[in-house]
Amino acid sequence: MNTANRQRAIYEIQVQGELDPGWKEWFDELAVTTGYAGARRPTTTLLGPVADQAALRGMLCKLWDLNLTLISVRRVDADHRREVRNDRQRQL
Repeated sequence: MNTANRQRAIYEIQVQGELDPGWKEWFDELAVTTGYAGARRPTTTLLGPVADQAALRGMLCKLWDLNLTLISVRRVDADHRREVRNDRQRQL
């Protein structure tokens, strides 16, 4: 197996609603931010490395268990990771 196959992919997961800070530790290494879109409805964005598809599914199941509505799941290019974070900071 080569090094590229062992690298974890970066994902951005966006859900409707605000994730209580107490739940952040449930999502390991992901950065959790809350923003407000449109009519000031909160959205939560989780951004960070995910080990594999099984780990991604596990995170999506956790969000389901918290009764949060999934808005989007996007794999982020490692080169564009910094751009995404800057965009998020400007939105807040």
